[in-house]
Amino acid sequence: MNTAQLISPDFPFDSNYVEVDGQQIHYVDEGEGDPVLFLHGNPTSSYLWRNIIPYAARQGRAIAMDLIGMGKSDKPDIAYRFVDHVPFVDGFIKALGLKNVTLVIHDWGSALGFHYAHRYPENVRGIAFMEGVIRPMTWAGFPPDFRAGFRMMRTPGLGWVMISGLNMFVEKILPSAIVRDLTPQEMAHYRAPFPSARSRKPVRVWPCEIPIDGTPTDVHDIVSAYSNWLGETQTPMLMFHATPGGTIGPSEVAWCRQTIQNLEVVDIGAGIHFLQEDDPHLIGKQLEEWLGRVFK
Repeated sequence: MNTAQLISPDFPFDSNYVEVDGQQIHYVDEGEGDPVLFLHGNPTSSYLWRNIIPYAARQGRAIAMDLIGMGKSDKPDIAYRFVDHVPFVDGFIKALGLKNVTLVIHDWGSALGFHYAHRYPENVRGIAFMEGVIRPMTWAGFPPDFRAGFRMMRTPGLGWVMISGLNMFVEKILPSAIVRDLTPQEMAHYRAPFPSARSRKPVRVWPCEIPIDGTPTDVHDIVSAYSNWLGETQTPMLMFHATPGGTIGPSEVAWCRQTIQNLEVVDIGAGIHFLQEDDPHLIGKQLEEWLGRVFK
């Protein structure tokens, strides 16, 4: 059977909302027990985790939020820089009263999650991550297949045309960073939150926030700080990586193995950046096993 047939496009979860800083944040809430908080990145939503949530819900309370301006969360007229997202993630955790949290994080969700864990280590019992922002980047070390495109997206004017105008992050970059082909139903889910140029502002801003060669300075400093913390903490961590990978390729895998003290590593095989769309069941099973073994 084709792998794509095993990956459900359905999102069979009830929608929940909580107010944070005057805005409604959408989230999925399945299972009971200690919270397992899923944080997505660009240009996705809680939908990215749809096939993984049921596995985690057998070991705890699986919660997947939509970042502000993304998914079904409110879309206020804010700058949508990394530092603008931080208080909404912090506020979400506080509003739901989440304690003893395990973070499951990807892409910009990883930067938000690592930053939270660095600041509130007493509230984080473990971290599972994949294709994350583990340290500041350089253009020389940036994934070659995406280097030219991201340079253009960080160019004022051109970036607006590419992302806000043509919706290229959803239409081109997302599917090109998955080994299998997304179905029309899946693409419809990813398009739904961004029907207009104005609604795509968060998607447009995120590429400009990647700390590359020291810019932007504030994000570089934040990522540097939690990157150093990754080498100091004893927090249990689980890393998923793939071949060829995107933000976490062979050199990043080696760095994590050498740097993170309490780390387990899972190779999912073929995958680029959105690993949850290539082999969600392997990720889900390994996550469920790790949660049950390490924290019970």
